Amino acid sequence: MKQAKHKRLLGLLLVSVMVMIGGGGVWGMGSRVPAVGTTAEDFQLNDLAGQQQSLSQYRGKVVLVNFWATWCKPCTTEMPAMQATYDKLRDKGFVVLAVNELEDEQKVREHIQQHGHTFPVLLDRNNKVANQFGVFGLPVSVFIDEKGVVRDYIKGGLLTEQIILDTVARIQKPEPVKAALLQ
Repeated sequence: MKQAKHKRLLGLLLVSVMVMIGGGGVWGMGSRVPAVGTTAEDFQLNDLAGQQQSLSQYRGKVVLVNFWATWCKPCTTEMPAMQATYDKLRDKGFVVLAVNELEDEQKVREHIQQHGHTFPVLLDRNNKVANQFGVFGLPVSVFIDEKGVVRDYIKGGLLTEQIILDTVARIQKPEPVKAALLQ
């Protein structure tokens, strides 16, 4: 009798966890990582000025979507490289969208002001966008080309200015035109 009761409780617990993960719960694991070569799913989040921003509004630019938090040492270590690259390339079709996960807006605002970052910072208050991009662990950086296609997905790797510059140059490099075979 006790064993049957324990099995039912375990079953309920398992179903609850599955609903939380699959049902878009705040603490759910990230969905499948977007595959390089596929179109990035659009999203809308508010920035620190309270304005709604979307990924699709940056179509025509190379976008670095960086998922971060103030408590994440590697995240804050790579942000100066993101800022330097943003300063160099923003007039050449490059933008950084720093997506903060689940933190208090005031804490995020203070951190950004303290470090002098000027790229857009978006607030993912319910972790929906992080889940959408398969984020599990920080930092995660997703490079998206001018057409909205995921070109690189870097999990946990520390971005440097050179890595960002090289990745953007590779993405912006025009594809060679292949001549048709004449028959």
